[in-house]
Amino acid sequence: MPDPLGEPNDLSAATTRTRPVPGLARVRSLTVPARHLMAPAQVIASPESFLRYRIERILGEGGFGQVYLARRLGRSQAVPPVICVKVSERIDGWLREAYFGQVLDSHPRAIRVYDAFPLLRPDGRVLYCLALEYASLGDLRAHLHRSGRGWAELTVRREIAGILEVLGKLHRGQLLHRDLTPLNVFVCEGRRLKLGDFGLVRQQSDRRGIEAGSLNPLTAPSDILEGAAPKWQARDDVYQVGQLLGMLVKGDARERIRTSEIRRLPCSDNLKEIVHRCIGERRKRYQTADELIEALRRSPAPLGAGVLRTLKGVHLAFTGILSRRRRDAALAARRAGAVVHGAPSARTTVVVRGRPNPLQAAGRDGGLKLMEIKRLRERGHRITLVGERRFWLLAGRRR
Repeated sequence: MPDPLGEPNDLSAATTRTRPVPGLARVRSLTVPARHLMAPAQVIASPESFLRYRIERILGEGGFGQVYLARRLGRSQAVPPVICVKVSERIDGWLREAYFGQVLDSHPRAIRVYDAFPLLRPDGRVLYCLALEYASLGDLRAHLHRSGRGWAELTVRREIAGILEVLGKLHRGQLLHRDLTPLNVFVCEGRRLKLGDFGLVRQQSDRRGIEAGSLNPLTAPSDILEGAAPKWQARDDVYQVGQLLGMLVKGDARERIRTSEIRRLPCSDNLKEIVHRCIGERRKRYQTADELIEALRRSPAPLGAGVLRTLKGVHLAFTGILSRRRRDAALAARRAGAVVHGAPSARTTVVVRGRPNPLQAAGRDGGLKLMEIKRLRERGHRITLVGERRFWLLAGRRR
C-alpha cells in the first residue's frame, strides 16, 4: 500500500489467495488486475463528498485492487491534502472496507477511510474507490526492509498492543480479521503502527469460526493451510499477530517466523514465550486479542519452587535434565505413591524440575512443559514446582 519511495510493493509472494475448502463447491478467485486502473494526473470526483482527487502515482496492488498516491483538490476540513486512493473492480471488498472505516473511524490505530464512492468509467464499467489515510513510512514489510533492523522490545510491545486494540474491538463483535500481514500494517509518523485493509473481515455466527477460504499464505497458520483446521477462529488472528511480533523483533518481514528460531530472537525470554504461545500449538494460543494485550502489558509471574511434603497421591510430571535416568525417577515416584504423567496437563498437581535444556524453545524458563505450566496456572490450576533434590528426598522416604 503506501510506499514513500514511490515504487509499487512486490506482493507476488504474499498476495491474498484462495484454497479449496471442504464443503464448498466454489471459492471465488481473487485476481489482481494486470493493467493500471488509474493514470497519473487523472482527476476523479466523489459524488458522495463532492471532493476531487488528482492521482499522482501507483503505490501497490493486491488481491482486492490497486492503491495510488493522490492529492485532494479544493478545501476540506475532513480530508488531508495527501491521501491514498484504493481502487477496485469488485464491490464486495469495497463495501466491507467502507463499512469498517465507519465503525473504526475514531480509533487511533486504524487507517482512516475519508471517502467512499463509485466511479463510472467512460466504457460503462464501475470502479469502487476509497480515499484512505496515507502512511508516510509505508507498510511494515517495506519499512523493515529499508531499515534492516528490528525494533526495541518496549516499542514492539506498545505498538503491537495498539494494533490489538483494533483487533479486540472486532473480536468482541464476533468479527475475524483473517488478513493481519505486514502488508496490512502501516507505519505512520513517529513509527506508530496502524491497521488497515478490512476486506477479508467476516462475522462468525458461533464460536466454531468461519470457513477459511480466502487467506494470505505469508502469515496464515499452518493448520489452516494444510486443512487440519477447516474454520478460522479468533486464535488464528492471534497467530498472525504473533508473526508480526516476531518479525518486528527480528527486523525482517519477508518470511514467516518458525518456532525453531524463537529462542534466537533478540528480546527477553518473556517476549519469546509470548511469540511461541501465539504461533505454537493451536489449542494453547491466546484465545482473543484481549488475552494477548494482557500478556504484553503485565509483568511475568515468577516461576518459583513450592512446598511439597509428600508424593503420595500427587499427579506428577518431569521437566528438564535430571541427574538420574527419567525412567528411574518415574519408578521412584510411583513407589512413593505418585501418579506419573508424561507431560503437564489439567490433572497434574506437581512438576519436578531438573536443569534447563540450553535448547529450550524460549529461554531458561521457556521450555515447552514450563510454558504449559504457566498456561495452566493462568486458568486456575494449582501446580507445585519442586526441584530435583527435594523430589529425591521425598521419593527416598518409605510410604
